[in-house]
Amino acid sequence: MAMLATFWIVLLVALNAPAGNGQSVQTDPSKSGFVGDTVELRCVFINGKPPVKISQVTWQKLINGTKQNVATANPDLGVSVLPPFKDRVSFKHPAVRQRTSTQSAPSTLEDTTIVFSNLRLSDEAAYICEYTTFPAGNRENMVNLTVFARPVTQMTLTSATIVARTPKRKIPVATCMSANGKPPSIIKWDTTLKGEATFQETRNPNGTVTVRSNYIVLPSRETHRQKLTCIVTYHTDRFIDSVILNVQYEPEVKIEGFDGNWYLNRQDVKLTCNADANPAVTIYQWKLLNGSLPNNIEIKNNTLFFKGPVTYEFGGTYVCDATNSIGTRSGLVEVNVTEKPMPQGPPGGIFGMLGVVVVAGLIVGVVATICMVYRRRQKPRTETDNDLIAVADSCLTKPEAPGIEAPEKPESPTRTDLPPAHKPAPPPPKKKSSDMKSGLTSDEIQVVHLDREYEIQKIPLQPPYYDMAQSESTAFTDKPVSSAAKLIAVCPFSFFGGFIEKRCLGSGCYGAHLLMHVVQDELPSERCLD
Repeated sequence: MAMLATFWIVLLVALNAPAGNGQSVQTDPSKSGFVGDTVELRCVFINGKPPVKISQVTWQKLINGTKQNVATANPDLGVSVLPPFKDRVSFKHPAVRQRTSTQSAPSTLEDTTIVFSNLRLSDEAAYICEYTTFPAGNRENMVNLTVFARPVTQMTLTSATIVARTPKRKIPVATCMSANGKPPSIIKWDTTLKGEATFQETRNPNGTVTVRSNYIVLPSRETHRQKLTCIVTYHTDRFIDSVILNVQYEPEVKIEGFDGNWYLNRQDVKLTCNADANPAVTIYQWKLLNGSLPNNIEIKNNTLFFKGPVTYEFGGTYVCDATNSIGTRSGLVEVNVTEKPMPQGPPGGIFGMLGVVVVAGLIVGVVATICMVYRRRQKPRTETDNDLIAVADSCLTKPEAPGIEAPEKPESPTRTDLPPAHKPAPPPPKKKSSDMKSGLTSDEIQVVHLDREYEIQKIPLQPPYYDMAQSESTAFTDKPVSSAAKLIAVCPFSFFGGFIEKRCLGSGCYGAHLLMHVVQDELPSERCLD
């Protein structure tokens, strides 16, 4: 009974103790490092007031919900590290590493940060730092440790010798591999070579990933000596490596030397068998289709020398067989022998230049013709035209007679109303004397507004026209028109050859014709006819 009572007393004291009372355990939320590196896992106890007593600190590894002890620190028993971590885990501060505490040097357990050295992939887990205190009880916090693994990257040719065979087929020519990386790497190819890449990821038992990429091309003469670059990206690291493809292929044969102008008695002619091959050609063989080679021929390496002057015997189809370790390919040329040399025309470049000059001349001629036609249609004004416009302006600006309203503007006369350009226009029709003496009313006056700019551009002026004939009913007079202040100019003018007609209105000017004689380089002079 006494023991049971003691137990309940202790329990009540523990329950009544202020929970937390300011005590807490501080850790980093997460830490990370690479395989082989060293990393610190921080753990600090924040004591309260009144402070509690720390009985023990324990670091534990949490694996699939199960806790595994890593290290402990006890003020009385000292420090203990379990075997799996003994050589790689230690407490950071020397005060914690003291085996026992004394009155002169008490053990300090407020900071129990541990140091992981030589990290392994198996160290990746969640770690718990737990403080046992009295009377506050246990306080703990957790930190997640992530372990990365740098990959091993390399680039190799799939084969030291790549052969372009017939029939052609695509094959992998280079491999780029990033092995045992965590997380996996990213592989890219950089090349001007036309091809395609394949990618494959393999997850290893230890949690790493191996990435493998092959570059596939169609081997040919064009792919020989092409550069292929592999770019591997892992975190902030970048790996770049390149290889030069070595592609072996059959010879590509071409015979040179025949210029199409082999004529009788020509000297020093030859045929050369040029072959592009990898590896190099080892054997050249010459032959003549449907016959045998001429007697006066000398073969040196890949060249066929013809001794002496050219004869008809040199004509025929020559074949060159080039052989390397991959295969044999042939080239041929047909030689024709003529009696006389072929005429040598000007080089093609000269013909091209002549063609350009001819085309340019045609273009210039067409443009010039268009400009001339346009200029003829758009004839510029002359000084006489400008003088006529000035007279017309003065007529249009004169005041109208009192009580007379200007009629509406009629349509402008067209070019069909004008007289032929080869002779001057006839004089205006003559009026009877009875009409001259009768008074004019406002209804009889017609005001015609003419678009003078349009007429001046469209109607060329004729030489000055002087009508010296006297009217049958009226006599010519130089007397000024009476009541000039009341004179009204009726516009626009009627253009007839070289004079302008306008009608006068006012006392002493009824029925009179006012002729404006246009003289070259002079302003028009006004004369009234009674």
